[in-house]
Amino acid sequence: MSAPVSAAEEDEEERGPRPGESLRADLIGPLRAWQKEAYREYFAQSRRDFLVVATPGAGKTAYALTIAAELLARREIAAVTVVTPTEHLKHQWAQAAHRTGIALDPAYRNSQGRASADFTGVAVTYAQVAAHPALHQQRTLNRRTLVIFDEIHHAGDALSWGDAVRVAFEPARRRLALTGTPFRSDTNPIPFVTYLQEADGSRRSRADYVYGYGPALADGVVRPVIFLAYSGEMRWRTRAGDELAGTLGAPMIGEHLSQAWRTALNPDGEWIARVLETADRRLTEVRRDVPDAGGMVIATDHADARAYAGLLRRITGARPAVVLSDDPAASRKIAAFAGSADRWLVAVRMVSEGVDIPRLAVGVYATSVGTALFFAQAVGRFVRARRRGETASVFLPSIPVLLGYAAELEAERDHVLAAPADDAEERELAAAERERSTQDLGDELPFQALEASAQFDRVLYDGGEFGVSAEEEDFLGLPGLLDPEQVRLLLKQRQAGRRAGPAAGQAAAPPTAATGDGEPPPVATRESLAALRKELNGLIAAWHHRTGQPHGVIHAELRRACGGPPLAAATGDQIRARIQAIRGWAASRR
Repeated sequence: MSAPVSAAEEDEEERGPRPGESLRADLIGPLRAWQKEAYREYFAQSRRDFLVVATPGAGKTAYALTIAAELLARREIAAVTVVTPTEHLKHQWAQAAHRTGIALDPAYRNSQGRASADFTGVAVTYAQVAAHPALHQQRTLNRRTLVIFDEIHHAGDALSWGDAVRVAFEPARRRLALTGTPFRSDTNPIPFVTYLQEADGSRRSRADYVYGYGPALADGVVRPVIFLAYSGEMRWRTRAGDELAGTLGAPMIGEHLSQAWRTALNPDGEWIARVLETADRRLTEVRRDVPDAGGMVIATDHADARAYAGLLRRITGARPAVVLSDDPAASRKIAAFAGSADRWLVAVRMVSEGVDIPRLAVGVYATSVGTALFFAQAVGRFVRARRRGETASVFLPSIPVLLGYAAELEAERDHVLAAPADDAEERELAAAERERSTQDLGDELPFQALEASAQFDRVLYDGGEFGVSAEEEDFLGLPGLLDPEQVRLLLKQRQAGRRAGPAAGQAAAPPTAATGDGEPPPVATRESLAALRKELNGLIAAWHHRTGQPHGVIHAELRRACGGPPLAAATGDQIRARIQAIRGWAASRR
């Protein structure tokens, strides 16, 4: 381990800048407006702990390293420790620090004890700190240290991690915490974060500086994101042998929702093949304006990632890059893809957070992870802007929780600790909820995916929904270079053009059938179609319980009797016809 600094060295380091020395004001010049403001706020408060919340892609790394350079110049600190979520990010931080004139060792291992004197500090992972907190505590004691926590919420991933971080870095002279997603689905308190008591008994984290997605979008720091959601009819077989069917986006109980979700992501099904093909078409459109734009598929596991890569190879004729979490060459592959003009990268979770590939412009959320934290970090890989006007597109299944996250992208959240439970039963319930909210939804029950169709559902942008009466092609052909206001205007124009019908140069809609009273049925809306689907699914569930027939068989028989496409693509009239048919079965006691 490093020896403590001598008294002479301590005095030398405490003196601060020599007369006439700059306080590194020259470093502020290249920074963005928010970084300059947060820089001034940091030194105006002069607090030991400082929490910065800034949207992914805003430039938290450059900001933190500028703070570190200033503190080193003032001799308020003598060393820097950066704590990251992954091994790859250690090297990314070291490269960025080198450009700032700070030498960080990303290869430091706990077994070394003492860090090399060639470096100003080290980059380590949260897991590395948890493995030997006493070692890192001694390193922090030996030299006056600034600790930079990259994505500080990871210190709350497990109680043991939080305890280790607190032990290791309690002696630090300064601590700078960074996060792009200040919320969690559990109640583990994050070390060195200040919490304020709320009226309901919960505790809400207090950030010292916040720069959200909305302001960043207005400043041109991040790209606008268009979410393209795909529905479809899913059919699967349970462990008990029952065949079930469900429509993505339609109401389902949690168990069925998770199985329908995993059925959609099944590499052998139609849904993921159709979505990958469509996403590649979107990437082609984007590359007309941004020639080196790339796409990334985020997969659930290694097997799916390899299978998706095979599908993309058949679609594009080129082998995509595949990055797996246990691949020792992962960092090299990510760097190679970032510097190339290749079309696609397929990865499991490790590329969802912190990895800097600015040219990523099209994403496919092909994972069953359903936490708000993971979704926000995954989308964050696509929002980093290189020049004003670039647009990002993210394809995802029509899962209600994901659509909710997409609609709330601009909302700024804090990490809230739940109110203390009044009794053991409430504590157990809260623990169960936390467990369910952080696991992969598809891991609950074994099942066999049978069939998965894909149907364009809607586009989400700026809190609004588009696509109720528009076609998929209207959105795939959006230019790759559009400012946020231009995106909003173009979406509204295309939506209005479709709704206007013949007046906008479109063919007139076919006449609709009259109801039993001779009145035409109400104009279909998303809400009315959802209500009809819910009614039909309820009747099919009742018929299943009465006859024992699998849901999928009942759906197929209704389609044979009434005609029309799968439920996700059926019109209101077609769904009403199926409802009448199944009611007729019940009335005739078939």
